[in-house]
Amino acid sequence: MPTRLSTRHHPHDDAPDTADAFGRLVTLPPGPERDALRDALVEAWLPMADRLAGRFRNRGESHEDLRQVAALGLVKAVDRYDPARGHAFESYAVPTITGEIKRHFRDHMWTLHVPRRVQDLRNRVRLACQDLSRTVSGRRPTVAEIAEHAHLSEEDVRAGLEALESFTALSLDAEPPGSEEGHSLGDALGSPDPALDTVVDREAVKPQLAALPERERAILYMRFFGDMTQSSIAEELGISQMHVSRLISRCCGQVREQVLRDAERD
Repeated sequence: MPTRLSTRHHPHDDAPDTADAFGRLVTLPPGPERDALRDALVEAWLPMADRLAGRFRNRGESHEDLRQVAALGLVKAVDRYDPARGHAFESYAVPTITGEIKRHFRDHMWTLHVPRRVQDLRNRVRLACQDLSRTVSGRRPTVAEIAEHAHLSEEDVRAGLEALESFTALSLDAEPPGSEEGHSLGDALGSPDPALDTVVDREAVKPQLAALPERERAILYMRFFGDMTQSSIAEELGISQMHVSRLISRCCGQVREQVLRDAERD
């Protein structure tokens, strides 16, 4: 036989009179009878848990998931409630369930990891903005007004405001605000600079290039930095193009071998 609880209610329809049941629960030893009474208490208070979950609708989480989180908070409240303290179960269960839902948002609903301090600032700033919106008409409250209302520094308010806009991450395919040309956020990202790949190589050959005779250094500079052809270099120096080619090959081979020897020693 399932355990039946009193049908007498408090002023709220979802707050059943379960004082006697809780009083009996704490006296029962672990076993089927206690488990059945515990389950009956949870079922009796589920409507209240659902009502509390409904307060957090339209915040990016499905109502069904919120109901499950609220039910988990209710189970914790039933297991931890001590009627000997003299407080009604509802006064203990409401903050327990609400806290469980808030922890769910704090720990699971952020796309990116945000420090808990910033999450708390976000909540305080959000509540302050809601309060001030009732008194400030036609404009958004200023940072100074929010700081005064929430008892925060203006720097903390700015961090909270930034966090308000960072609850979810935008796709790189999304259009930037105000864009009317079909551009995406990904279009604004930079790309690797191929020249960076040569930085290490250039630094490695610097000492070897400095050790070359002046004419060979000039030839290499004109060829690789001045983008001159071998024929142009030959004409500039008054030598044959074949001689320029041999000098470039010899110098490059000499520098390469020395760099490799230095790398082996390191």
